[in-house]
Amino acid sequence: MSTRQDLERGGPKPAQYHYNNYASTHYAEGAEHQWRSWLVPLIVIANVAMFIGVMYVNDCPRNVVGFDRKCFARFLGRFSFQPLGENPLFGPSASTLLKMGALKWDRVVHGHQQWRLVSCMWLHAGLIHLVVNMVSLIFIGIRLEQQFGFVRVGIIYLLSGFGGSILSSLFLRDNISVGASGALFGLLGAMLSELLTNWSIYTNRAAALFTLIIVIAINLAVGILPHVDNFAHIGGFLTGFFLGFILLLRPQYGWVESRLRPAEGRVLSKHKAYQYVYFALALILLVAGFAVGLVMLFRGENGNDHCSWCHYLSCVPTSRWSC
Repeated sequence: MSTRQDLERGGPKPAQYHYNNYASTHYAEGAEHQWRSWLVPLIVIANVAMFIGVMYVNDCPRNVVGFDRKCFARFLGRFSFQPLGENPLFGPSASTLLKMGALKWDRVVHGHQQWRLVSCMWLHAGLIHLVVNMVSLIFIGIRLEQQFGFVRVGIIYLLSGFGGSILSSLFLRDNISVGASGALFGLLGAMLSELLTNWSIYTNRAAALFTLIIVIAINLAVGILPHVDNFAHIGGFLTGFFLGFILLLRPQYGWVESRLRPAEGRVLSKHKAYQYVYFALALILLVAGFAVGLVMLFRGENGNDHCSWCHYLSCVPTSRWSC
């Protein structure tokens, strides 16, 4: 974005489709139940509806004054976009986003508007921002929902967005932040931990792991550009990564078929021992992370005071741009 006050959470790009296919084509026991995906399309519709509502409230022709500041696509009437010099992503003003629920540290901590930790993930800085995030959500989320159902995917999506908002608030105190990409990175993190915890039941798993790590690394690397909230990405990714170990366990290979065999020929345990270890560690780290993050946030602590180099995770200054 063009100002420090309007910070975009740039979502993962649709390249993640490579991993989405691997789970359905390389799962060693292909007779798994397939769920019908309805939650992800509903989330997409809700985000689009919210963006339309934000643009209606923004009403650029009424609020932009001056011959040198003209709304873009004025034929859209009150739905026209802010001048491109103000918002190059074809969207509303920063003040409208803040009015509609964008994340802002002082509003959350001193204004007692904790709901912004959730509302910000339903807002987008512009049409480009919305399209990139929603296309990514379709590619990532539908496959996960078909495999694991709407309850588990919905929990991962919402908690990852919440976790991303907490980390963003701790480190970015002077900006506002909007976008669903913290939740999207949570789905990516869950895909990674799902592969690791169900490692024994997949074929071609090394190739799938390599591809997924490359996709994640590229998307996180994009977050070091200016005006992109990489702390929301990282917080969402870590939340989803831990939740994947907790919610996306599959039975070990042979357990499903063994239920049809005589008792002496059955696989005794539904899950392997390492899956239970991952589950326990992830649950402890997730609860501890949320507890520490929320306590620090509402005590008004600045995360940068505890980590002098962490600001480089969200923006690395170069000769071409400053942070």
